[in-house]
Amino acid sequence: MAEHEHVRVAVVGSGFGGLGAAVRLRREGVTDFVVLERADSVGGTWRDNSYPGCACDVPSHLYSFSFAPHPDWPRTFSGQEHIRAYLEHVTDVFRLRPHLRLNSEVRRMTWDSEKLRWDIETASGSLSADLVVSATGPLSDPKIPDIPGLDSFPGKVFHSARWDHDYDLRGKRVAMVGTGASAIQIVPAIQPLARNVTLFQRTPPWVMPRMDRAISGAERWLHRQVPFTTQVRRGLLWGIRELQVQAFTKHPNELGAVEQLAKRNMARAIKDPELRAKLTPDYRIGCKRILLSSTYYPALAQPNVDVVASGLSRVEGSKLVAADGTEAHVDAIVFGTGFHVTDMPIADRVVGADGRTLAEAWKGGMEALRGASAAGFPNWMTIIGPNTGLGNSSMILMIESQLNYLADFVRQLDVLGGRAALDARPAAVAAWNHRVQERMKRTVWNTGGCTSWYLDANGRNSTIWPGTTTEFRRATRRVDLAEYEVLRPAVRAGAVADESAEAAV
Repeated sequence: MAEHEHVRVAVVGSGFGGLGAAVRLRREGVTDFVVLERADSVGGTWRDNSYPGCACDVPSHLYSFSFAPHPDWPRTFSGQEHIRAYLEHVTDVFRLRPHLRLNSEVRRMTWDSEKLRWDIETASGSLSADLVVSATGPLSDPKIPDIPGLDSFPGKVFHSARWDHDYDLRGKRVAMVGTGASAIQIVPAIQPLARNVTLFQRTPPWVMPRMDRAISGAERWLHRQVPFTTQVRRGLLWGIRELQVQAFTKHPNELGAVEQLAKRNMARAIKDPELRAKLTPDYRIGCKRILLSSTYYPALAQPNVDVVASGLSRVEGSKLVAADGTEAHVDAIVFGTGFHVTDMPIADRVVGADGRTLAEAWKGGMEALRGASAAGFPNWMTIIGPNTGLGNSSMILMIESQLNYLADFVRQLDVLGGRAALDARPAAVAAWNHRVQERMKRTVWNTGGCTSWYLDANGRNSTIWPGTTTEFRRATRRVDLAEYEVLRPAVRAGAVADESAEAAV
């Protein structure tokens, strides 16, 4: 990275959000930008999560950019390797590689109120930018719980998002801690290899069948030859999920019928009543993300799998002890315990106009105007920001809506002309957040009777969008300048005196 490099836009992260922002900037005619990536390749969470069985739970044709349709998805639900390859393909097709700055983890970014720019320190050097687009994503920094005695464990320990492919699980006694979206894919993948798998389950998930299949050669040929058919397929997938939103956001009691389907899915594979009781949730389906798998329950029914219906409490050497006193001796521990979603580490590295970090500003909970702009952090936007998550559809839809907002943000700066910055007004952020939280009150995510990763330390849902993707797209179609304060460079008294003297001469 060139010393004292200055760019118009710095994008942080090269997953779907970061690459999407880069493509949109180029399409808006902005070429003076860089994409800062801490790793040595693009892909974001689809690069980091390479555990056995890793795949998406959103259909392939919906979990891809509308502006970069892919007619050759091999399966209806794509595996990690195919999604990562797709992101590499997008990088090449839209000529983004010259903009990439790999191995450039952001260590600090500080707003300069005099120069109206962001000064950015990275692992590969320093630069400055007029506008920062933070696309680090909520699923980027693994979270491992503080378990007493874990440091004394003599075996192998790793998180699902940092899978150790050099460690052979064959014949090993493996503990799987957690029962989220990663765990239900990992357990069926490692069960045939391991001597024994002990699943530490704090809360059982609702699991529906995964209707996955290979996409036939004829279908793929049709999508290549008649691109419109890909759009139709995507539209149908989107429409079905839009119709489902009402049950999640306004009528959670209507989800009871879906619970019965999930229970039948369990009963088909789990014949032991005691095990079935362990695996049956006591909260409304949808309160936590509904998981999809046709192999999870069959794997749990195998003789070499033990389900401990209690969280891991402590570690004593190679012995793991659950909160209910159950003990298990293991050779390896795999944590599928999620990520820092409501306390994203990047927030500690962003210093705003008043000298506070974003983490300090968000101490009471994450808030951002239209999920993008935080008050006191001018010309800083986040992709997949507060209350932009989804519980039943594709995040790519939300990302593309935020890209629309980014594009208009850039246009507004152009219209203003000269050195200018936009800072979200606190009142506008508060009003937006109030509306979101009011709508959240009757959703299944708040009323379903569970404690999920959607909730922050204060019990507030700062993660999920309580509406349809259509509503969010409408809300982010353009930037309303009334919601922002326009900043201009401060004119120093000395500079004014000099200008007056020049005028007199």
